[in-house]
Amino acid sequence: MTGSYAGQIPWIASHVGLSVGQLGVALLMPGIGALLAMPFSGRLAHRYALRPFVTATIVAWSASLVLPALPTSLASLCVVLLVFGATAGLADMAMNAEGVLVEKLFGRSVMSSFHGFWSVGVLVGAALSALASHAGTDVRLQFAVEALVLATVGVGAARFLLDDPSTRGSAPPPHFALPTRPVLLIGLVGLCAVFGEEAGIIWSALYIRDELGASSGTAALAVAAFAVTMAAVRLMGDSVVRRLGPVRTVQLSGACAFVGAAAVVLAPDLVVGLGGFALLGIGVAIVVPLVFAAAGRVGPHPARSIAGVAGVAYASGLVSPGVIGGIAAVESLTTSFVLVAVLMGVMALAAGVLRGGAQRPPRQ
Repeated sequence: MTGSYAGQIPWIASHVGLSVGQLGVALLMPGIGALLAMPFSGRLAHRYALRPFVTATIVAWSASLVLPALPTSLASLCVVLLVFGATAGLADMAMNAEGVLVEKLFGRSVMSSFHGFWSVGVLVGAALSALASHAGTDVRLQFAVEALVLATVGVGAARFLLDDPSTRGSAPPPHFALPTRPVLLIGLVGLCAVFGEEAGIIWSALYIRDELGASSGTAALAVAAFAVTMAAVRLMGDSVVRRLGPVRTVQLSGACAFVGAAAVVLAPDLVVGLGGFALLGIGVAIVVPLVFAAAGRVGPHPARSIAGVAGVAYASGLVSPGVIGGIAAVESLTTSFVLVAVLMGVMALAAGVLRGGAQRPPRQ
């Protein structure tokens, strides 16, 4: 879902006829949709049980993939991206709540591996978009076929998921849940990480095309370079977390992400630019899983805490497109990535707040 959509953002911008600044406005909408939906997700997960909630949100999110390829105006694109973001936010919360439940049953860190498969999906989706661009496939057809396949696979996989036994007989959370102070602090680290993810996934293809002069098909490889390193690190990340602990892991990750963003800013050619996005992917890879795992251990309702952290962290989905697009409209995308580098440094410095939410998992 995410990789296919991100890989076709240059096509969507050209199809609608958007400038970089207008694209930044449009890309605000998924973040707004997610932020509007997430505060209600804890209540929904409690009311409908986790397994059917995961199923329903995956189907809704898959169906929404067809929408971004349809608009021909900025206004209609903003509307469909609002829906796309709302369904993505609900599905994200539901899947992470399931991941926390499974991690508790395992008794050790496994969340990074789960997010690794999300990154594998980004890689596959970006590769499909690159192939579709080279083959001249209609993006509307590509998205429609993918939506049908992903919804079918999601429904089949969700049959084997677990429900959360802690919600049985317990009082439901409030209809509208604001994050507590511990959740807010954890969420702020996630905000920096998600800002870096958004920059790598959403803006990398456009950066490679516009700033370094690559073709649209080659530009989609920037999304793939970011996703493949992020997936590889996430798939091996749980062993790193068990050895170093969450705080040290985030500190080192932030340093790597800072170097990657700086390389993007200073890139003299395509190879260095792709390498910078690869390092950025390595740096942000483990941080978001650790943030969600820490949130799942705060308070009596994991889904509510995850929703709170997601709401704060995914505020980057609201902030980053407008900020990056706005700076790019005034200066350049290169200047925008200076801010990305700064936030990666802040993420490393603020890693200590994870001590309050995610205790170091026992060695196995």
